[in-house]
Amino acid sequence: MKLLFESIPALLFLLALIFYKYIPSSLIEIINNLPEISFKPNDSSDSIYFATLIAIISAGISALSYSINAKSIDKKQTIIFLSFLLLGGATLVLRDPTFILWKPTIVNLIFAFIFLGSMFIGEKLLAERLLGGALDAPKEIWLKLNYSWILFFIALSIINLYVAYNFNIEIWGYFKVFGMMGLTIAFIILQMI
Repeated sequence: MKLLFESIPALLFLLALIFYKYIPSSLIEIINNLPEISFKPNDSSDSIYFATLIAIISAGISALSYSINAKSIDKKQTIIFLSFLLLGGATLVLRDPTFILWKPTIVNLIFAFIFLGSMFIGEKLLAERLLGGALDAPKEIWLKLNYSWILFFIALSIINLYVAYNFNIEIWGYFKVFGMMGLTIAFIILQMI
């Protein structure tokens, strides 16, 4: 259930990016009535901005819905929403897609630093805190798992920038949703093995 809440903003971002050109002009004009919003109907260069707006709204709704259902605030959901709000907001205000392109890199680096910080703060490594209930392992195994998550998040950050700057925005959108999710699932399976 939690993965679903985390995936909705990225999936809606991709759908908005792909289908922006098919949205009727009358609907775009209604959206343009919002403060500080100005999209050109049928202009594919505005698809990234429209998709960013959709992602910000859906990330906020997703985080709020998860918090209401779980009756607690999830740190990961909060980081995802705040990153969409800050970097997506900068993308919209400055009309520069660089900020939203960097969002996955920044979020993954934040997670890498959180795993790294757990090596110095607290009694248990973050990997042990997350998986300790499902797995009993010696300290050196937890240390290896923790390091592997740090390296994985750094690698995802670098791969995101490579795709963002070497492919078109639509390909980057597909990678952001399906590529990163696929790599994460594959990484988790490798860790279990």
